[in-house]
Amino acid sequence: MKKTLLIFISTLTIISCTPSDPNKNIDEGKVEGNTYTSQEIGWTIAIPDGWEVVDREKSEDMREKGTQALEETIDQEVDFSGVKTLIAFQKNQFNIFQSTSEPFKLEYEGEWEINNAAIKALIFETFVNQGIKADSSATSVETIDGLDFQTYSFTIYGPTCEVILKQILYSRLINGFDFAANINYNNEKDKETQLQAFRNSKFKK
Repeated sequence: MKKTLLIFISTLTIISCTPSDPNKNIDEGKVEGNTYTSQEIGWTIAIPDGWEVVDREKSEDMREKGTQALEETIDQEVDFSGVKTLIAFQKNQFNIFQSTSEPFKLEYEGEWEINNAAIKALIFETFVNQGIKADSSATSVETIDGLDFQTYSFTIYGPTCEVILKQILYSRLINGFDFAANINYNNEKDKETQLQAFRNSKFKK
């Protein structure tokens, strides 16, 4: 559950990037050229041309602000220590692809699906608690490289009800890890660039 919340809360602020060694900005996997590979997930994705890997160190203080917003919503501290940052790349502050993983041990059938539904509700509640107007879509399923992912989306509005950001969240249990990918965009071209990159992903079966 925590992995999706982690990539969500960072979108409440602006993320910075820098042309440093991209492998210093991930917890697991490896970037070679424009290709990222996660050994634990068995996932490979190509980073689009002209997009830069997000610098994790520069985004830490911003992430803390997002964490505070979440903790205010649930009125308790949140521990993200088990969450791993996979690849995150961006074109600018509004168009960002993020992915994370977290170990998830099933204790009963349907547990992961219940947690995933709770995430969506909590994200929406956090938006409301921060005075942010947002709409959400119904949960659906999309198949990528033979694997079914649960997906839902949010539209975030500004003070005068103009659309300022949209999000598409994908999640699935893979190899004992709760995997999530989050697409943030404010225009159709950058949306399609991110969707194409993720939909062309390869997963080891």
